[in-house]
Amino acid sequence: MKKLQRIEEAGVIAEFLRNEFYHPDFHYDREKFERVVLKPDLTDELENALRRALLFRRRGHMWRELPADTEWWLVQVEAQDLEKIRVFPRAHWRKIADGSFYLHDIVGRIRSNHFGPSVKGFIAKIQSLSYRLRQEADTSSVLLIGVDEERAVTILEGNHRLTAAMLASPKLLQRQFRVLCGFSPHMEQCCWYQTNFKTLWGYFKNRISNLHSKDADVDRLLQLQSWRVASSVTEEKISNEQISPNAILDSK
Repeated sequence: MKKLQRIEEAGVIAEFLRNEFYHPDFHYDREKFERVVLKPDLTDELENALRRALLFRRRGHMWRELPADTEWWLVQVEAQDLEKIRVFPRAHWRKIADGSFYLHDIVGRIRSNHFGPSVKGFIAKIQSLSYRLRQEADTSSVLLIGVDEERAVTILEGNHRLTAAMLASPKLLQRQFRVLCGFSPHMEQCCWYQTNFKTLWGYFKNRISNLHSKDADVDRLLQLQSWRVASSVTEEKISNEQISPNAILDSK
């Protein structure tokens, strides 16, 4: 796996959120945040904080488990890396995996098509997506995590797309998508990378301690943004010596 470019966390969160923005959790305020999500300004710290809060609405429990020293990179997946990619072990993937979560084993199982009714609909969706990827390019981002570029990596976001691409062709997987990988020497302490009793216990404790976290408090950030806009208007009027009590009230 070849590192191409260092990516700041705010940029990774923006890509992750863009992929999640279709979800029903965003139905009631999608229009309000559409511009911030689909056309992000990564130089705006308040926008970055807002995108983080929006992502944490759904995925805060995932993101908090990543080691604090995780560094994100745009990477190039090479042929020898394909056997080191593992799917995120959750939901239907457990039923498909049959003990191995390595992507090439998952794809082999899908090709065998020996599944019960409970997962046949899920498999059909993967196969449909695979057909679409054969017909058109997909430049969306997928997220991987690992210790370093030599060892196994786990898909944090993008199980369906990477599996569908691999099902079509290993070469298709290599040329589709924008692949972002988070590396940390402590990644084995993360339950999404190394699932065992110790890491799951840590995850459980973190879930409890963050029950009342304000990381996903979007309204608080919107209030800060309103204050910033009001302050900006007030400062501009002061600089032009056009300030009056009414002007201050109007800016609020």
